Amino acid sequence: MAALGVAETAMRAGLGKLFAVVEDYPELKADQSFQHLQHRITDLENSISDRREVYNESVNNNNVRIEQFPDAVIANFFRFKAFELLEFEDEELKDVSIKELFN
Repeated sequence: MAALGVAETAMRAGLGKLFAVVEDYPELKADQSFQHLQHRITDLENSISDRREVYNESVNNNNVRIEQFPDAVIANFFRFKAFELLEFEDEELKDVSIKELFN
């Protein structure tokens, strides 16, 4: 799960650089294919965010249930363990600053 957080942070930084470069090329920015790519990337980012929320909700439900009776009896018998939530540092969640990338 830690590697997933690192990969998502790297993806966000890379996309920030890509969009910063595009700002210098108005023809590319106006191109319909690139606009479609931007839309697809935004959809992908939203999908990743949604999946992270679903995962964290499932982990939270699991962690609560393995501590409640009678589920705790079954969880102990089968040695079910609590999972870690997928969390990111505040630094990883903030918007990418284009100025910082090119200074």
